[in-house]
Amino acid sequence: MTETPGAEMGPVDYLVVEFPGSKLTGEGLPILLDLVDAGIIRILDLVFVARGTDGSIAAVEIADLDADGQLDLAVFEGASSGLIGDDELNEAGAVLEPGSSAAILLYENAWAAPFVAALRRADARLVASGRIPHDELVGALDAIEAAEAGG
Repeated sequence: MTETPGAEMGPVDYLVVEFPGSKLTGEGLPILLDLVDAGIIRILDLVFVARGTDGSIAAVEIADLDADGQLDLAVFEGASSGLIGDDELNEAGAVLEPGSSAAILLYENAWAAPFVAALRRADARLVASGRIPHDELVGALDAIEAAEAGG
């Protein structure tokens, strides 16, 4: 019996992070590297897109994004599964403010792969999944705290 491709993969998520005015500091890169080195995530794709002031959308090469003379993302060069194509770049670029750029990160939650594999072997199935936006979570926690303090 042959395993289904991806049977030992964890859930895959994506992020599109806009950098207004295309101002990138590179501050998050060491943290991203730590997540990869710890085996928490596996980067499938990391690409950049920019929206010109005229509304044009273009892919941006991995380079010295913060202009400090060092190739900030050279370690991620070649991190491409091919899952992010022109359609995804255009879709991400369309939501950017003119003059801004964005990083599109497609990553596997590698920490979950053994858990997911165990669930599959037990014939379990995912029936719901989601993400609670940070602002909503903080609002709900604040409301609970206020209710507990008042009651």
